[in-house]
Amino acid sequence: MKRRDLLKSMGAAIPAAALSGVAQAADALAQAPSGSIAAGPFSPDWSSLEKYQTPDWFRNAKFGIWAHWGPQCEPEFGDWYGRIMYEEGSDVYRYHVRKYGHPSKFGFKDVIRQWKAEQWNPDELMALYKQAGARYFMALANHHDNFDLYRSRHQPQWNATAMGPRKDLIAGWSKAARAKGMRFGVSVHAAHAWTWYETAQRADKSGPYAGIPYDGKLTRADGKGQWWEGLDPQALYAQNHPLSKADGDGGVHHEQWHWGGGASIPSQAYCDNFFNRTRDLIDSYDPDMVYYDDTVLPLWPFSDVGLRLAAHMYNRSIAARGKLEAVVNGKILNAQQRRSMVLDIERGQSNKIEELPWQTCTCIGNWHYDRRVYDNKSYKSAQTVVHTLIDVVSKNGNLLLSVPVRGNGTIDEQERAIVEEIGRWLDVNGEAVYDTRPWRMFGEGPVASEAGAPMSGAGFNEGKGKPFSSADIRFTAKGGAVYAFVMGWPDSGRLAIQAMASGSPHMPKPVARVELVGTGQALAFRQTGEGLQVTLPAGRPALAYASALKIT
Repeated sequence: MKRRDLLKSMGAAIPAAALSGVAQAADALAQAPSGSIAAGPFSPDWSSLEKYQTPDWFRNAKFGIWAHWGPQCEPEFGDWYGRIMYEEGSDVYRYHVRKYGHPSKFGFKDVIRQWKAEQWNPDELMALYKQAGARYFMALANHHDNFDLYRSRHQPQWNATAMGPRKDLIAGWSKAARAKGMRFGVSVHAAHAWTWYETAQRADKSGPYAGIPYDGKLTRADGKGQWWEGLDPQALYAQNHPLSKADGDGGVHHEQWHWGGGASIPSQAYCDNFFNRTRDLIDSYDPDMVYYDDTVLPLWPFSDVGLRLAAHMYNRSIAARGKLEAVVNGKILNAQQRRSMVLDIERGQSNKIEELPWQTCTCIGNWHYDRRVYDNKSYKSAQTVVHTLIDVVSKNGNLLLSVPVRGNGTIDEQERAIVEEIGRWLDVNGEAVYDTRPWRMFGEGPVASEAGAPMSGAGFNEGKGKPFSSADIRFTAKGGAVYAFVMGWPDSGRLAIQAMASGSPHMPKPVARVELVGTGQALAFRQTGEGLQVTLPAGRPALAYASALKIT
């Protein structure tokens, strides 16, 4: 569908096959003409895509770890560095001027050159993440900074094999994950570079550099005699276009993320290049999962690029493996779109059992490594992560947890301790997490009885509700067993699960046995009209902030 036809149809609204099979499919697709998609049952329209079924591997995995790592981690100063460094007066701008110099002289292209990833050891990190209980691993393939972290045929100058680390990071992550038997995914964020880098078109309004443009409009011709001679900065910044409307000129800033509110709309060439780069990524590295950091899909609703990429991913999976094993994530989806891919909620949570599988993505710190979080010892605790995981799984979801990676390719000792503790907890309680499905209700207790903090946009309601306590219970089910997670260890050593009272519509048969997961220890219980009364062991277990009971 052409862009003009898609816009017209939208009106004014902006709202295991063998490895040889995989290789053969990849070889065939590598020869496909630019813009084409793999042949198969899926076509790039919602009526076709909504026939998608989430694969069991994803539903069973429950927990993944994400390396949201790229050149914006080199300064170790937090999120969206490549945009905010061009916002005069911001803390990132001031830090950048102190560390590197003024952004008219030292721009983000120069930060990329500084980034070496010299201590990166994907095999060592993957061993840690496997031990921590992660069943899948996600690697950042590019961010809004438009820099590809793989051998990119359609971004040949601005990618990690040509500049910075001079390594194929996606190949390294993929090999390490698959060696550990983990599913592998990539996250793609570059569709937004067109508007995200618009701050690089500006100049200071005051001070000694007032009126001197930042480096966002530089062209290949400007590189004469510079380290980047022969390179085209516009292939990175993509700023040879008018700015989006400012708020005072009728623009609505938060709507511009969804390509409304006066956003500058990318050219057809930009859209075509994004499609070709992403198809190249999919075909070359064969990910099980692609996460798009976009409302619905990349460049939606003015372009069908995202629809074509989703159909390509699904058809390619069927061709290579004989069945659909692929997962595509999108955000802020309507009912039809929810059937067509897996919803991702960013730093947020649903307050009900979702009919369809979904995922929440969050981070123990900031998305890009931030030394200030380390210095302030303000990472999420393992307890917080475990509570989130349990709550998400009880509602038919998965947790994708980002562990920030330093510019040099390592994680710090505080992060390592958190990851190791999550692993110790899952080693004991994983039976009640992996391969489970929601029970008849997700939970009970003070937090369950709340309506829950409303989501804002793509999510962002994390941490806005009451904290969990030993009065809160969450449920999962597998086979003939129901698992009840106690979100704390009651001082009395006793608990009552109201949903499992005798005569409860949730419990058609009487309870025969209650045991503590991880030990198999049978627990004393009575099933009364007021609830399932359970006497816990006298000794409080390690990591008792969440303990699972197996009820049969």
